Amino acid sequence: MRKLKWQWGVAALLFVGALVAVFVLAGPESQVGRPNPRQGPPGTGPLTLVSMGDSTVSGEGAGVYTPETNGANGNWCHRSPNAFVNLTKLTGIDARINLACSGAPAAQVGLGDVKQWTEPSQSQQLAALLKDHRVTAVVVAVGANDDPHFSALVNGCFKAWFSASGPPCSEAIRKSWQSTVDAMVPKVVNALGDIKKVLADAGYVPSDYQLVLQSYAAPIGPGIPENLRTLNGCPFRVEDLAWVSQEAVKSLAVGLKLAAKQAGARFLDLSRSGGGHEACSGGADTGREWFTRLTLQLQDLKDLDRAPHALQESFHPNAAGHAQMARCLSEFLGTPDGNAACLTGADGNLHPAPEVTAN
Repeated sequence: MRKLKWQWGVAALLFVGALVAVFVLAGPESQVGRPNPRQGPPGTGPLTLVSMGDSTVSGEGAGVYTPETNGANGNWCHRSPNAFVNLTKLTGIDARINLACSGAPAAQVGLGDVKQWTEPSQSQQLAALLKDHRVTAVVVAVGANDDPHFSALVNGCFKAWFSASGPPCSEAIRKSWQSTVDAMVPKVVNALGDIKKVLADAGYVPSDYQLVLQSYAAPIGPGIPENLRTLNGCPFRVEDLAWVSQEAVKSLAVGLKLAAKQAGARFLDLSRSGGGHEACSGGADTGREWFTRLTLQLQDLKDLDRAPHALQESFHPNAAGHAQMARCLSEFLGTPDGNAACLTGADGNLHPAPEVTAN
C-alpha cells in the first residue's frame, strides 16, 4: 500500500511540475498553439505614415511645391512639404510619404489604370513603397472629385457672383447634391478596399496599421466682410457661402463617414474644422485664415503650359491650415480606436473630439 501511495505522490509532483513549466514558458494567458502577438507592421525599413488622396492632402494651397509636381512634364499634383502629413508628430514614426495628387478621383487612389497629372494609381505606388517601408498608418481624403465635383461647384458659385440678377448657384446644385454624394460612396469604398488589398498582399493584417478616411473642411463661409466678396478675396454670393459651409460640406461628410464604415476604416470629420478661419474671414488680418483666398499666380500667365493652372491654389487649406490638421491628426492617431471630429478647442487650435459632429 505504501508503494502505491509513493507512486501516486511521484505522479502528482510530475503533473504539477509540468503545469509550472507551461505557465513559465507560455505565460498565464497563452494558449497551446497560439502564435505570439505581432510586433507592428511586417517587413523592414522605416516605420512610415502614408497619405493618399486629392488636393486637400497633397498640399494644394500650402505653397512651396516639389519641383517634380509643380508642372514638370505635365505633373500638377502640387505636393508640398507644408502638407499635413509632413507636419505630424508621432512617436516612433521615421518617415512620412505623401502620395496624394491634386484633383485625384477615387479611381486613381485605388488600383487600376486611371492616371492623374501623369501619375499612375496611388495604390500601386503604395505597393512599391511597402517593399522597403513598414507602414503603420494610411490617411486618405478622396471623393470630392468624383460625382460631387466640388471644385466645379466652387467655380459655378464664382460665376453666379458675376450675375447678381440671376439665382444663386446653390439653388440648382442642392436639388441633386444628395444623389451625387450617394453615388460617390461606393467609389470611395472601392478605393479603400484596394488600399487594404495592397497591404494584405504585402503580408499585413488589420492590426498592423490604421486606415483613416478624412472628410473635407469648408474653405468659405458666411460673415465675410463685404469689401472682400470681390475679386480681391472671395467673390461669392451670401446665400452660396452659407450653403457650402452649412449644408454641402456636412452632407459630404455624412457620405464619407458611411464609406469609412463600409470599408472598415476609421473616420476623421473635418467638416467643421475651419469655422471662423475660412478664406476672407480674417478681414484685413489674413494670418487668422486657414484657407487661401482667390489666388492668381500672375507669373504663370506668361507661360502657355502654366497659365491654365494659375488659379489652382484658390480656396484650399494654406500652410497654417495644414499645420492645424496635422495637430488634430497626430492626436487622433494616438488613440487607436473610434472616430472623431476636428474641432477648435479653448486654446484656439484643432483637436479631435470623441464624437463625430456630422450625423
